[in-house]
Amino acid sequence: MRTIHQATPTTILRTKKINFRLAVICLTAASVGLPIAIISIAKLLLLGCVIAVPLLARDLPRNGASLLKTWTLPAVLAALLAFALSLLWTVAPQEEALGSLAKYGKLLVIIVMMALIRERREAVYALGAFALTQLLVVVSSWLLFAHLPVAWATSRTTLSHYTVFSGYLDQGIMSAVFAAVCWHLRDLVPGRYGPQFAIVVAVACLANVFFVMVGRSGQVVGVAMLSLAIMWQLPKKYRIVVAVLPFLLVLLLFVASPMMRERLTLVKTEVQSYSPEQEANTSSGLRLAFWRTAAQLIAQRPLAGAGIGSWTTEYNRLERLKNPAHKDIDPNGNPHQEYLYWGVQLGIPGLLLFAAMLLCILRDTMKMETPFARAAQSALLSLAVCCLFNASLYDGLIGDFFCVLIGLLLALGLSKPADSSPPGYAA
Repeated sequence: MRTIHQATPTTILRTKKINFRLAVICLTAASVGLPIAIISIAKLLLLGCVIAVPLLARDLPRNGASLLKTWTLPAVLAALLAFALSLLWTVAPQEEALGSLAKYGKLLVIIVMMALIRERREAVYALGAFALTQLLVVVSSWLLFAHLPVAWATSRTTLSHYTVFSGYLDQGIMSAVFAAVCWHLRDLVPGRYGPQFAIVVAVACLANVFFVMVGRSGQVVGVAMLSLAIMWQLPKKYRIVVAVLPFLLVLLLFVASPMMRERLTLVKTEVQSYSPEQEANTSSGLRLAFWRTAAQLIAQRPLAGAGIGSWTTEYNRLERLKNPAHKDIDPNGNPHQEYLYWGVQLGIPGLLLFAAMLLCILRDTMKMETPFARAAQSALLSLAVCCLFNASLYDGLIGDFFCVLIGLLLALGLSKPADSSPPGYAA
């Protein structure tokens, strides 16, 4: 991978006006740290831009040709096409199936962000908007932890878990990923002390995740981000240490953080108390029960799955066979594991399709300059880790967060610098 040649963020950002298209892109980037209603509005405006730009633009986007050369574009389209085709055989009610397809439609945001962002200057603007709202969330969470009033906090767990706009699971994950973005892209922060400020923000984010938030998924992502960042700082001959680094970090945090110690101990207790013969009533127990059922469903329909949105219908069917008095779970549920969920809906090919999509995105990041590539790869690894414990793409808010951020980072790394960039600033 190449490194960024010397060019200041001021050089990247200067010149040219911010038009409506760029304003919508920035709003979308900023929205993923805010309430879900704002995210929905931003995505609606983004859709409007997708329709309007080809009709009103005098010329085609400069990065249009490069988008066609990516692996991400066909991978995302193939995934959505597979889900759409599964409507032909899904066992789910039509309303649930179409609702699930709409939820996976957020994958298009990755492509849309890459298509609408025309040059690196615009991507930096959008990244700045993203960073401002993520910083607002982290600072607000620390204020709540200090028992100071935060008038704009709307989360239902504001007082109990120091969350601002979302639940502790989503906020912990987003803060851990934001820390990685701050670290790897610290040289893009303007000002004499911009990089140092970015490092302080990254430390504040991780401290919030490990010592304030109770979300275990966020803590696992935080450990993964730390491990990856440390590995990249080591000489290549020592990078094998990454195999044991996560375990060392977990051990250190277990000793240093009462919150981490409490949550890890709770996981151990919940897993030990789980029994397939008894109804699970803990977070870990429910996940184990769901994963076990998902594996059974994949084994029953390994070639094509039960179709999009079929989890609730199939889960209730299996549970009624075991217990006729079973109370159906709510519609549009999921097994809290993205990999297994694709397997339930599309069979083993669905599992392979999901893995292939992640690998295609990874392959595109290999074309980027080193800092951009590392930021994008960190976000991609976070998604891969989160999907082990949650249906992170299917779920609202956190799924939007990953799709917007990955699309933005791909656009940042793959798009060309502004025309006004000085000679020597490589694309």
